[in-house]
Amino acid sequence: MTSFLDIEGALDALANGGVVGLPTDTVYGIAASLAFPASVASLFDLKRRPMTVALPILVSSVAQIEALSVPWSPRAHQLSDAFWPGALTIIVEVPDELSRLVGSSTGTVGFRSPDDNLLLEILERSGPLALTSANEHGDPPCQTAAQVLEVFAGRSELSGVVDAGERSQPVSTVVDLSLIAWRLVREGAIQKDDLVAVLG
Repeated sequence: MTSFLDIEGALDALANGGVVGLPTDTVYGIAASLAFPASVASLFDLKRRPMTVALPILVSSVAQIEALSVPWSPRAHQLSDAFWPGALTIIVEVPDELSRLVGSSTGTVGFRSPDDNLLLEILERSGPLALTSANEHGDPPCQTAAQVLEVFAGRSELSGVVDAGERSQPVSTVVDLSLIAWRLVREGAIQKDDLVAVLG
């Protein structure tokens, strides 16, 4: 039966290929370890997410990104230094294998380091996680652990959820650095003017 997990239980589930509900600095998400491609793929099934919508990757630091053989450009460093940990997703080019793993057909992936101490601790110990908002695709994201259990009731893919209270902050801003000129994909918690101040 899907249930509430503590941090150790969540780490154990992730290390054994489970999918876990986790609090972020914005809303609740569902996550899987990159070490288990089948578990990453199950995130699409669990939330009925179109396979054409790539999953973002959450990390505790830029060092975890570079360990995936992802080049982190000077512009990417400018943004991560200015806004991480925080609600900014940075899209960059990645190796083909990593791109395919998270469902990207463009050779790019979005990375984020969340401003949430509990999740940062989990990421530090688990390594990078594919993580997407906890909801069925197109529905509002879950703001509590209880909502996660309700939305995914009876779904065996979900090992459990870590309860850390309500999470109901604005979505992350998404910026694409894979092109010559940077592009704002989605404006969220961080405003375009803030990005312009850093990138020009």
